[in-house]
Formats: sequence, structure tokens, C-alpha cells
Amino acid sequence: MALPWKLHGDGKSVAQDAIVLPEERLGWARTIGFGMQHVVAMFGATFLVPLITGFPPTATLFFSGLGTMLFLLITGNRLPSYLGSSFAFLAPIAVATSGYDHGDVAGLARASFAIIAMGVLVALVGVIVQRFGIGWVNALMPPVVMGSVVALIGFNLAPAVKNNWFGNPAANPDVNQGLHSTAALITIGSILLITVLFRGLIGRLSIVLGMVVGYIAAALMGIVDFEAVKSAAWVGLPEFHLPANPFADPSLWGLLPAFLPVVLVLIAENVGHVKSVGLMIDRDLDPVTGRALLADGVSTILAGFGGGSATTTYGENIGVMAATRVYSTAAYWVAGVIAMLLSFSPKVGALIFSVPAGVLGGVTVALYGLIGLIGVKIWIDNKVDFSKPINQFTAAIALIVGIADFSMQLGDVMFNGIALGTIAAVVVYHLMGLVARARGTATDTAIIR
Repeated sequence: MALPWKLHGDGKSVAQDAIVLPEERLGWARTIGFGMQHVVAMFGATFLVPLITGFPPTATLFFSGLGTMLFLLITGNRLPSYLGSSFAFLAPIAVATSGYDHGDVAGLARASFAIIAMGVLVALVGVIVQRFGIGWVNALMPPVVMGSVVALIGFNLAPAVKNNWFGNPAANPDVNQGLHSTAALITIGSILLITVLFRGLIGRLSIVLGMVVGYIAAALMGIVDFEAVKSAAWVGLPEFHLPANPFADPSLWGLLPAFLPVVLVLIAENVGHVKSVGLMIDRDLDPVTGRALLADGVSTILAGFGGGSATTTYGENIGVMAATRVYSTAAYWVAGVIAMLLSFSPKVGALIFSVPAGVLGGVTVALYGLIGLIGVKIWIDNKVDFSKPINQFTAAIALIVGIADFSMQLGDVMFNGIALGTIAAVVVYHLMGLVARARGTATDTAIIR
């Protein structure tokens, strides 16, 4: 069977004004090098999710690599993209695992069930988008609503940042909060300095490199436990686990409302990334959007069945393509294979889990804020007019409900701040618009224009 890529030029270089298209590749040595670069770009963010949630890092890496290859297959090798761990799931996973120790398989299995359910929904949305287009999503979730939902998911996590910053005193009251907060300050300071001082790939890797600096400082302060790293084997199977059974435990269905807003975020991320790559290579990739969503959904389903973190397309890797002008899907196949190979090293997983809470707090104080600012960027990019009352109230109410983490329980169904904030955004926007249009006066229609 012939490989689907044709050689770009002489396979050794890219002309100044040229790009390597998805169906092209450079020589295999260079292609492998670019694949390794994509692994480096995705690794920091991808391993942060299992570190925060307690999901097995090895299973997460395995399904990240597998999901990337499935994504390339389903999109027909037309859309270069890497599927890494989704940060949008952090808050609802915390809800699903509350009451369980960090990394307890019983708690993670509950979250895995919900991850599968969300994967099914994203895949179904992908099928519908492929058939009917993306217009209905834009009508249901205009930019002010979508931006609000994405923003409140990030800002809802603020209390977790404070807990990590001081070494997780909620679970360990006797922890040395001074040492952990010092490690946190070193970590966030390093991230900021690296971002300012370096350009290109190093600058884009400021979060993971800052964490390395913070980790070294924490080790020197004696707050890193290396015992698990020493005892872990170099080679072994990824740490898989099965999801919980909702028919044996009907209360699992009550978790789903907390996870539903994540579907909207995954849609926004995928649509945004498809458009970004299309602009970079000067092609209309909108017809592939449905396939991209379907692929992300299938990847998330598989991750849920095996104990990995849910997946999404990664902006970090799009940044690498923008810098290198190499959009070859061959490099992503290489990256997927390398990620799967790394997943067969338990020592990698143990090393990831040895990162102390203070260092994690230093990372997440920026990271969670950046997640929130993605929502703000959606407003800015779409020129949302906040002089209009409908936009003001939609965003204001949703953000306060999400940040304050309002909650409501109906039987076994729990609605957390993210779920209620999302409902508030959709209801406020469409209800105000409906009433204004029903009254039909010039003043009222000005509310929504």
C-alpha cells in the first residue's frame, strides 16, 4: 500500500514563502523530528490534566496518541491536528470524584462514565454538523453565550488554585504551606520570565518549562517524594481502568448535567482550530468540521472506556505549525506513535505524579485564568457589543453563577456552577431576545441588535 504523502521539493527544506501541505512531507528523518517537536509541544498540557485529576498519565498518553491517529483517519488526512487532554473537563471531574482520594479508581471510574457520555454527544454533534452544517450551533450558542460558558469553566476552578498553592491543606492539614507557596511563586515567576525572554517554541513551552524549574526548586526544598519514581518499572502496560456501570449505580446519571457544558467548549475548540488551520494553508476546511467533531467524540469515548483523560484538538500544536510552516499530517502520525510508546513506561507516570501541590498551584494560577480568557477572546474576536443589555446580562449572570459555584440538586441529579451558569447564559440570552422581539418596538429591538 502506497503512503498517502508526496515529497515536498527535495524533502530537505521549505522555501521562504512556501508551506508543507497536509498531503506532503519532508524526508522521514525531518518528519520524525517534527513529530517529536509536536510531542514536546503537547506534553506539558496533556500531562497536567492527569496530574490535576488523578487519572493515570500512562493511559492518558496512550489514548492521546491513539486518538490523534484516529482523528487523522476520520478526517481523511486533510486536517493536521493533535488530540491532547481537555482542560474543559477539570471542574466536572472534580465533582464526579469528590469524596474520593486523589487517583482513587472508584472515583475516576465515575468520571470515566460521564466522559464516555460526553464523547457520544460530541460524536453525534459531528454527524449532525456534517449533514446540516454549523449554523444551528451558532444560533443556539451565539458568541456572547459561548464566550461566557468557556470563561466560567476556567474561573470556576479558582478555589482549587488556592488549595494547591498552599500544598493542598484541605487533604493534608499539616502540610508546610510556606514551602509549597514558595515553590508556587518560583513556578509562576519562571513561567512569566520564560514567556517574556524567549520566542518561538521555547516561549510557547513556558508553562511546562516553568514547571520544570519549580519542580527542581521543590526538590531542593525537600517537598518532592521520589519513592514512587524509584520503584516504578521502566517498561510496563499503561494503567487502564473501566468506567463505572450506570445501571448498577443509577446515581451516575446525576453527574451528566455538570459535564454537559463541556460539549459546547469542545465544539468551540474544534470549530476554531479547523478555521485556524484553514486560514494558515489558504483552504476552506469547513466541510471537514463535522468529521473533526466526530473524531474527537470517538477519541473521547475510547479514552473513557480505558481510563484516559478526555481529548480535544490542541492549539499548542497549531502554533508549532505556524512557526515551522510544516502542516504535514505525517508528522502527527509520528507524534501519535511516540505518545503511545511513552505510555508503556510506568516510570513516566510516576514522575508526573511526583510534582508537588505547590508547583501545581503555581502553574494553575495562570492556566485556569488563561482558560477563562479564552472565553473573553471569543467575545473580542466576534466583536460582541457589551453596550447592549442582552449581552451584558447574559455574560454577567452566567459568570457570577459559575464563579460562585451555585449548586442545585434535583433527586440524584446535581447541577454545579458550570451547569447552572451555562443554563443561565442560554436562557437569559434567548428569553430576553424573545421578549424584545415580541414587543417589537424600536427601543426593544435595540436591546438585541
